[in-house]
Amino acid sequence: MNELARATFHIAEDGAGSYRPLAILRWVMVVIFVSFGMQKFTLQSAQGIAQFISNSPFVSWLSIFGLRGEAYVLGVTEFVIAALLVAGAFSPILSALGSLMGVVTFAVTWSFFFTTPGVVTWSISTDPMAWNLAGEFLFKDIVLFCVCVVLLLASLPQVITRLRC
Repeated sequence: MNELARATFHIAEDGAGSYRPLAILRWVMVVIFVSFGMQKFTLQSAQGIAQFISNSPFVSWLSIFGLRGEAYVLGVTEFVIAALLVAGAFSPILSALGSLMGVVTFAVTWSFFFTTPGVVTWSISTDPMAWNLAGEFLFKDIVLFCVCVVLLLASLPQVITRLRC
């Protein structure tokens, strides 16, 4: 089964040429997910993300766990993604799964940019798109989303990636 998985899915660490440096992206994302996960276990972080969670149509249900509980759930999820990305250096399917979970994570956090009141002020007459510190904090998730998309596409079978061309 492992040989079948390797024949269809891919991992950057086994690649050659321009494909191999993608392994650096995996390890950068591991560090990011571990650090983000650790932060979720602090009161300051739990309080900081509460406004985003409570206004999100995607994760507002986490409030059933309470302020600290919702942060713990997210922290554990980020640790799981980091672990899948680490395992993905050896298993192409886990590489794809960890990358996909990263894509979903950053798609949801990027949605906070639009669902959290006061993060962005849209205006025709002044600055067309002004955001506060929370908006600046969320804006980085575009890049992290793209990194996870690249890792996901690099992990997928060639049959699937050929369809995107």
